[in-house]
Amino acid sequence: MADMLQLYIWRIVYRGIWEGLSLLVPSMREFYQSQCPANAKDQSGSGGDLETLRDLVLIEQAARHIETDLESLLPGFWDAETILVGIWIPYAAQIWFQMPVICFSQIGHAFLVGLRGLETVRLPQIAGNHSSAAVSLKVPLFSSRNKTVRLNSDGYMQRPVCLIENTQQGKLVINDEALRLLSSIKERVVVVSVVGFYRTGKSYLMNRLAGKTHGFSLGSTVQSHTKGIWMWCRPHPKEQNHCLVLLDTEGLGDVEKGDQNNDCQIFSLAVLLSSTFVYNSVGTIDQYAVDKLNFISKLTELIKVKSGAGDDDEEEEELDLLKISPAFVWTVRDFTLELKIDGQDVTADDYLDHGLQLKKGYSQKVRDYNQPRECIRNYFKSRKCFVFVQPTASSNLNQVETLQESQLDPKFVEMCHKFCDYIYLESEPKTIKGGHRINGHKLAALAKIYVEAIASGAVPCIEDAVTSMVKSENEAAVADGIALYKQQMDLGVKPPAETEELAKVDSQCRKEACEFFMKNSFKDQDQVYYNKLLTDIKNHYDEFCKKNEAASIEKCTNLLETLSTQMVKKLKEGFYTQRGGYQLYEQDRQKVILQFHSTPGKGNKAEETLDKFMKLKMTEADSVLQADQMLTNKEKELAVQKQRAAEAEQEAKAQEEALKTLEELRNNEKMIHEENIKQLKLKMEEEKENLQREQKVALDSKLKEQKELMEKGFHDKAEMMKGQIETLKNQLDSNNSPTHWEKIARVAQGVLETAVNAYSAHKTMKLLAKK
Repeated sequence: MADMLQLYIWRIVYRGIWEGLSLLVPSMREFYQSQCPANAKDQSGSGGDLETLRDLVLIEQAARHIETDLESLLPGFWDAETILVGIWIPYAAQIWFQMPVICFSQIGHAFLVGLRGLETVRLPQIAGNHSSAAVSLKVPLFSSRNKTVRLNSDGYMQRPVCLIENTQQGKLVINDEALRLLSSIKERVVVVSVVGFYRTGKSYLMNRLAGKTHGFSLGSTVQSHTKGIWMWCRPHPKEQNHCLVLLDTEGLGDVEKGDQNNDCQIFSLAVLLSSTFVYNSVGTIDQYAVDKLNFISKLTELIKVKSGAGDDDEEEEELDLLKISPAFVWTVRDFTLELKIDGQDVTADDYLDHGLQLKKGYSQKVRDYNQPRECIRNYFKSRKCFVFVQPTASSNLNQVETLQESQLDPKFVEMCHKFCDYIYLESEPKTIKGGHRINGHKLAALAKIYVEAIASGAVPCIEDAVTSMVKSENEAAVADGIALYKQQMDLGVKPPAETEELAKVDSQCRKEACEFFMKNSFKDQDQVYYNKLLTDIKNHYDEFCKKNEAASIEKCTNLLETLSTQMVKKLKEGFYTQRGGYQLYEQDRQKVILQFHSTPGKGNKAEETLDKFMKLKMTEADSVLQADQMLTNKEKELAVQKQRAAEAEQEAKAQEEALKTLEELRNNEKMIHEENIKQLKLKMEEEKENLQREQKVALDSKLKEQKELMEKGFHDKAEMMKGQIETLKNQLDSNNSPTHWEKIARVAQGVLETAVNAYSAHKTMKLLAKK
C-alpha cells in the first residue's frame, strides 16, 4: 500500500512536470529561435543560446512521449511495475540531467497560469533582427467552455474552440478568446463551413477534413450536440502559407430550441464567413430535402449586399452576392439508392442537377417549387455533390469515431477521401468584394462585425462590414507602418550621422514601411491612407533630421571647446602677448582645426559649426594680432587679409555642406518617389487581378447556368439572364482596359509628385533662409 501511495505521488509530480513542459517549451523554443540566427554563437563562442535551444528540443520530445504514454495509460488501471520500469525511470533519467531547464519550466508554468487568457506577451525587438516590428512570444493557452485549447508548436490549434456562442436565450455572442486566436493568423484562410439538420453527421466530416478522428464533438443521442459555431484552424494540407479554417455549425431544426430565426442567423453567418459552404443531409435529394433548405430562399432577406439598396437594385444585388458567395457542396449521407436516372448511370453531380431541375409554368405551385432551386443556382458560384453510404452497421454508428478505417464500409471511406481531396484542391481562399483574399485577422474582423449586427437586430450588410473593416485595417496598416519606420530608423542610424548615411537608411526604411503597408492594406481608394503614411513618414523624418542636426551641432561645439581648451588657458595666462604671439596663436588655431577635421562621427553640421566657431574667435584673433609687437603694420595687414580669406573659405565650405545636404535630399526624394510609384503599380496590378478573377468567376457561373437553361428548354429564363451577363462582360472589359488603370496610375503619380515637389521646395527654402 505504501509503495502504491509513493507511486501515486510520483505520478502527480511527473504529471506537473509534463504540464509545465507542454505549456512552456513551445513558447521558449519559439522565443529562442526568434533571437538566435542560424549558426549564431554567443560572445564567448560557445554557442550558448543554441545549446539551450537544443536542450529545449530534447525536453519537448520527452514531454510529447510522456503525453502520449499518459493518454494511453490513463483510461485503464495503473500497473505499478509497468509505470515504474517502462516509463518513469527512463523519463526521470532523461529529465534529471536537464534539471535547470525543468526548474525554469516549473516557475514558468506558475507564471503562465497567472497569465491565463493572454494571447501574446510583447517583447521589444532585439538589435540585429529587422524582420518585424516586434518579437511576439506566444502563450499557448486558450480556454473555451472551461476547456483549455493549446496551440501546437506551429501555431495551429490542437482542438476546436467555440467561435460564436449560442446562449440559452438564443443570442449569438462572439467568443473573444477564439477571436484573438483567429486574428493571430496572418496567412490566407480557406474557410469551410458545414450546415445541416442536427444528428446528420456534420461534425464527423469536419474531423475528416482536419485529418483527425476526434475533435468536433459527435453526439450519439437524439439531441443536438454542437451549439453555436465552432472553429478549428489547421495547416492547409495542399497549399503553403494557407490556413484551413473549419466551421462546424449548430444543427438546424433542433426541437429543444424551436427557434427558426436563430437557425436563419446561424445559416447566414455560415454563408457570410465561408469560401466553401457544405450542406449536409441524410437520405436523398428529393422535394422534402429541398423544402428543408428553405433558408436559401430567404438569403436576400438574411443578408444585405449594399447599404440602402432598394427593390430596383435586385438584379445588381444578386450579381454582387454571386461574386462573393461561397462554393456550394451538398453531401448526402446514408445514401442507399443507385445513381441512375432513366436507366442511365450518372454521377453525383448529375444527381444534384437532376434534383435542382426547374418546372415549366407560371402557377404559384410551380413558383414555390422553383424558388429554392433557383436560389441555389443563382446565389452560389459552383455546385458539387457527394453521396455517402452508411459508414457501418447501425449498431456501431454511435461509436463511429472510435472505429478504424478497416472497420468502416470501403465505399464510405473512398468517398470520404474524394470529399477531402476536393475540398483541399478546389476550395478557394476567402474573399471579400473586389476579389481581395483575406487572412485570419480580417476574417476575425468580419465575424465580429456580422455577429454584432445580428445582436443589434439588424440584417448583416456586406458593404457596411467591408467599409468598416477597410477603415480599421488601413488605419492599423498606417500606424504599424509608421511604427516599423521609426523602429528601423532608430536601429539603423545613431545621431549624429552624415547626410548620405541618413538618406540611405531613410530610403531603406521607407521602402520597408511602404511594402508593409501595401501588404496589409486593401481597397485604399485614391490612395488616401497611403498618402497619410507618406506624410507621417516625412514628418517623422523631418523631426529625425532636426534631432540629427542638433546632435551634430552639440557634438561639434563640445569637440571645438575641448580642443581649444589649451588656447583659452594660454590666453588667460597671457601666453600670446609675447613677441611673435600671433604666430603661436595661429599655429594653435590651425592645430585645433586639423584635429577637428580628423575626428570622425561629427554629423552633417560640422563645417557650419566650425564656421560659427571661427567667426566667434575673430575678435580674439584680431586682439592677439594687434598686440604682437614683432609684426610690422604691413605684416599685420597681410595677416588680416589671410585671416579673412580663411574665414571666407570656411564659409564656402559651410555653404557647400548645405548644398550637398540639399542635393542628397533631392536625390533621396527622387529615389523614394520612384519606389512609391513602383509599389503603387504593383498594388494596382494586384487589385486589378483580384477584380478580374472575381468578375470572371461570376460570368462563367452565369454563362454555365444560361447554357443549362437553354438545353432544358427554359428559353425565357435564359433570355432574362442576358442583361446580367452583359453587365458582367462590360465590367470585365472595363477593368481589362489599360486606359482605366493608366488613369488611376496617372492620378496617383500626380498626387505623389505634387507632394514630393512641395516637400523639396520647402526644404530648399529652409536651407536658403539659413544662409
